[in-house]
Amino acid sequence: MKRRQVSLSRDARIDLAEIYDLIADASGPSIAIGYIDRLKRCCLGFERAAMRGSARDDILPGLRIVGFERRVTIAFLVRDQDVVILRLFYGGRDWETQLR
Repeated sequence: MKRRQVSLSRDARIDLAEIYDLIADASGPSIAIGYIDRLKRCCLGFERAAMRGSARDDILPGLRIVGFERRVTIAFLVRDQDVVILRLFYGGRDWETQLR
């Protein structure tokens, strides 16, 4: 299995902060931290298993989409040497429109 470097785009880092704020406001900081930690671990897991999820080349060449815990859609690009997490869409946001 090919190993790739994983990075988060600026937009994905902003998405993480916004997701943290939403969860912290609703359920408290400790719940939010746990959720964000699991989400980050999931993203870093693309290092060894990048070709999971659904290919969405119709939106952007190399784009793949995968769900996380039924609440987040992870949009990422798989390239030869790396994986770039483009966005983290929380709570049913219209990711297709935002990525086009």
